Amino acid sequence: MGFTSDILHSNRKGKVRHGSVHKPVHHSVSFSFDDARELAYVFQGKKSGYSYGRQVNPTVTALQEKIDLMEKSYETIAFGTGMAAIGSTIFSLLRPGDHFISSSFLFGNTNSLFQSFMSHGIETSFVDATCAENVRAEIKQNTKLVFVETIANPRTQISDLEGIGELCKSKGLIYFVDNTLTTPYLYSPITSGANLVINSLTKYIGGHANALGGAVSVFDNFEWRNLSCIDDRYKQGAPVNWIVKQIKKKGLRDFGASLGPEAAHLISVGSDTLALRMDRISSNARALANYLDGHSLVERVHYPGLVSHPQHKRAKKLFSAFGGIFSIEIKDQIDCFDFINRLDLIACASNLGDTRTLCIPVAHSIYHEMGPSRRKEMGIADSLIRFSVGIEEFDDLRLDLERSLI
Repeated sequence: MGFTSDILHSNRKGKVRHGSVHKPVHHSVSFSFDDARELAYVFQGKKSGYSYGRQVNPTVTALQEKIDLMEKSYETIAFGTGMAAIGSTIFSLLRPGDHFISSSFLFGNTNSLFQSFMSHGIETSFVDATCAENVRAEIKQNTKLVFVETIANPRTQISDLEGIGELCKSKGLIYFVDNTLTTPYLYSPITSGANLVINSLTKYIGGHANALGGAVSVFDNFEWRNLSCIDDRYKQGAPVNWIVKQIKKKGLRDFGASLGPEAAHLISVGSDTLALRMDRISSNARALANYLDGHSLVERVHYPGLVSHPQHKRAKKLFSAFGGIFSIEIKDQIDCFDFINRLDLIACASNLGDTRTLCIPVAHSIYHEMGPSRRKEMGIADSLIRFSVGIEEFDDLRLDLERSLI
């Protein structure tokens, strides 16, 4: 079936009671057993079942299965936030003395997290991932993993997803891809060889800025048996199950960064319209980027859908559309705060992936903690404003910008 048809009917095909088309919200934290031996088998991993709400929940399971359908993955593990998903997964896989390579064009909190890993003995190299050769140059004997975003936030650089995938395969490195800005609808990272995929469910998949969540999807396309970090107790069945259990136990269970059933339900319902929203959002973003690209008061526009974008051809080849994020640098005669304050329809807010169009002064907010030197390395100008485009009528958005660019 098609993308939307598949996920739209996934809940009711799971034998939901009373013919409900949505998976019920299971609030229970504990789950009882008629046979104590069965409880023991569930805890020991000898039998599937629900043990405790911090690790498993039927409503969360239904959402995880939806993400599996979207990403075409072997199994998905949901977390309370996207950051929890990234941090818990890397904690599960790497040890002090290990090394991993990351794109230098990163979401601010991800960059902060990786800096924290460095302070705990996990070495990190930041590179320009728009070229796979830059990644190759940083590979060491203790390198275990490469992490990239599909589209960088906020400057929209596109990683060399295919080239890095081929490199990781040839070197036996785990390829970890953040698919948040493209979503599984616009791009399937497995086609470029990704072994792990992160989605911040808070953003486009949930889509309505009413629930936090994150998910890591695992693929059976890596020699998981070769990882030395996997606990011997989890080496049961196929090797891909080893890594799933490692992330569930050492990441989700031990850190307790669980996704609650209420949030899982809201994200699941929101995900039903992902394709419809992304079509409208991508269309609006491309039209707005084209409008601003020719404006006399805009210095430059960063959007993969523009022919002038350095990775436009790559984005056109890999993605079915160019997404809903773009950023602009306005000319010096305009104060970025005054410009944003003049906007009426477009809201000043730090989220992205909402149905509403949002904007934020990047250097003064989400990238402020990095400091001027790191922002300069990443090309974050003081005048940079990021837009997360929503589903409003294009003419209304254009008029709001037109009235404010004075």
